[in-house]
Amino acid sequence: MPRRDYDKHCDRNPIGAHESLRQLSLQSHGQRLACINVPALPLQLLLRKHREWREHPVAVIDRDAPQGKLLWINQRARRARIRPGQSYAEGLSLDPNLHAGVLSESTIAKGIDFIVERLGRFSPEVEPSSDLPGVFWVNAAGMTLLFPSLDDWARSIRDELGGCGFHTRIVVGFSRFATYALARSGNGPTILQDLEQERELSRNVPLEYLDLQPKLRETLAKLGIRSVGTFLRLPAGGLLQRFGQEAYKLYRLASGDLWSPLTPCIVEEPIERKIILDQPVAGVLRLMHIIEELLAPLIERLEIHQQALAALHLLFVLDSKEKSIESVRPAEPTLDKTILLELIQLKLHATHLPAGVTEVEIRGEAIRVDREQLTFEAVTTRRDLAAGDRALARIRAELGEEAVVHACLRNGHLPEAGFTWEPLGKLPRARPRKIALRPLIRRIFVHPTPLPPRPRNERNDNWFMHEPDYGPVIRLLGPYIVSGGWWMSTVHREYYFIETRRGDLLWVYYDRRRRRWFLHGRVD
Repeated sequence: MPRRDYDKHCDRNPIGAHESLRQLSLQSHGQRLACINVPALPLQLLLRKHREWREHPVAVIDRDAPQGKLLWINQRARRARIRPGQSYAEGLSLDPNLHAGVLSESTIAKGIDFIVERLGRFSPEVEPSSDLPGVFWVNAAGMTLLFPSLDDWARSIRDELGGCGFHTRIVVGFSRFATYALARSGNGPTILQDLEQERELSRNVPLEYLDLQPKLRETLAKLGIRSVGTFLRLPAGGLLQRFGQEAYKLYRLASGDLWSPLTPCIVEEPIERKIILDQPVAGVLRLMHIIEELLAPLIERLEIHQQALAALHLLFVLDSKEKSIESVRPAEPTLDKTILLELIQLKLHATHLPAGVTEVEIRGEAIRVDREQLTFEAVTTRRDLAAGDRALARIRAELGEEAVVHACLRNGHLPEAGFTWEPLGKLPRARPRKIALRPLIRRIFVHPTPLPPRPRNERNDNWFMHEPDYGPVIRLLGPYIVSGGWWMSTVHREYYFIETRRGDLLWVYYDRRRRRWFLHGRVD
């Protein structure tokens, strides 16, 4: 745009004049910005986890309960008149086939990190949105030196994320807000040729595609304001006072008044070493020698950056073209090669490789530590927790990560759903206390055992458990009713404590739906 035409443009539209000048500078220097939108990222993550749900209405809920709020839904759910904001019970009343799941913040964060890592293969500067999970800005400048065109570059990103199971919308333009608005709406071409095209298309984007509160969107719709262009015609003076902070922020973003440079996240170089062997190698000793050579420079690099290994992953490519992945995790982040090699040797002895190894790769998970932490010698006490952690690390290396777990409580309406087994990281320090009476422990079986039916005359002394050594039942305490779960499958159980002649105290229940007795645990 010539300077004379630019001056006339600023006279006609003083709002965003600074943004226009900045964009002209970016265009003259070949600066390009891309927005990658992964619509409803939490929903896509849930469908990647449950691929069998793709043919059903699906929703992400904030908690696994009838009154859990629907956060994201797919098109099949929308066709069933299910909407975000409704409760899970309301959604089931509209379509009994509704499938729902809860995604934790850590799971979503891992999904974002995964996409950032994939996008890092196409540009060194990637910025994920801090407000909208699934929106990413990528610096597209200079990509035509590596790809035939920006269109090929964008298509390669779409193919890469599509191969990972993500549906994406990509727009390459010049400004942050315009590319975001077009990527959210799915309108317009993938590659914007100039600023005029970007400005014209972005102002035609309906407000319903932007992340606005429904109340604000309804208020603007009553005034006939349904697109970005009509919204920018409002006077800026009273916008904050009449519509609030959210509308004022959108106005500043759309007009270019609120501009911020790209702030890419730092993607650390992967900690890995790899070697391709001339001849297939078999045998633990020869593999240990190769792994030791790969491990030495990796430890040196970590020591320079004041990092320690929290886990080490081993990838073997076999002569039969198969792949084997094994992992070891020391009790404490360490750079001690002796400890790491001991765990690796235990892991290899417990692993059966059906063919010779032609390729070895090691990948490390590192955390930053102080130098004092790597040289600190723990004071020996009567109960050496560090020695216990090292022993558990050896068990994990030989038997797998799931070999050392502990029970953690969680919300669940059924007894077996009231806890879950999670990996035990470190041994907690014991806190013994004096007790007057030893507490009883109820041990719940993983799979309830079917019991013989109770006698019709309901005499306990004629009722024998599944093992004859127990003897007949001499006392029955209960029932303690557990019912519910109608939002998934109806459950009605009547729990009893049973005392046998031998002195065993058993925990049983009668399932009303199955009309059968089950042994669910015992009390010791």
